[in-house]
Amino acid sequence: MSVHDELSSVQRCLDDLHRSLGRLEQHLGRSGLEMRRVRTDTDHLRESVALLRETATAPAASNRPDLVTISDTPYDISLWTDSDDEGLGARDRHAP
Repeated sequence: MSVHDELSSVQRCLDDLHRSLGRLEQHLGRSGLEMRRVRTDTDHLRESVALLRETATAPAASNRPDLVTISDTPYDISLWTDSDDEGLGARDRHAP
């Protein structure tokens, strides 16, 4: 299945869940904490699937970060004249 088909399947399942919760609310009422939590969780799932659908339909090139070429040539040693060697301490002092 394609991503679009999978997302459509998930959306159908969430729609079924939403309808089932509506029927449960008729029997159990809306005021119970458990019912409110399940309703809120279902709403969050629907929002998350909507975000996934937006992400899936966005062009793939925009999701990919720009590549940076790093040269193999050695760096200019003068860039590090004022820094210590990491983990080794300063040049004029002894490591512990």
